[in-house]
Order: sequence, then C-alpha cells, then structure tokens
Amino acid sequence: MAKLSIRLTDKMKQFVDDQAQGGQFANEEAYIQDLISQDQERQRDVARIQAIVDEGIASGESDESMQDILRSLKNRRSRSA
Repeated sequence: MAKLSIRLTDKMKQFVDDQAQGGQFANEEAYIQDLISQDQERQRDVARIQAIVDEGIASGESDESMQDILRSLKNRRSRSA
C-alpha cells in the first residue's frame, strides 16, 4: 500500500482526530480512507447522472406535451404493477 503525507491546519487535524476517536473509525487513516471512498462514489454518481443527462439531450425534443409524457409514464407503471 502506498504512503501519503499531507499537511493540515491545526483545526483540521483536530477534526480528523475527533472523528477517529468518535468510535466510528479505528484511526485517522481509516477516516481519511473513508472520505476518499465516499468521494470516489460521489464522482461515479455524478458521472452516471451526467451520462443520463447527455443521453436525454442527445435524444432531442419531444413532440409530446408534459401532460402526455406524464400520462404515458403513469400508464406504463400501472401496467407493470
């Protein structure tokens, strides 16, 4: 496993220490690893959402009204239930 050294302000270091001592994490390293894992997951979520948005934009405009679209969705849901 790689090793990384970082500099933190005193307030940030105290915050990390407090999180580690709060019982949810074994130590400061585990807390930092969890933060990185959460950020990686958030970035994956953003990429998935962006892909959906891009797909929607690429699909073009609909000739249906919003009411028609919602009605169609409701009908699909009731048929699948």
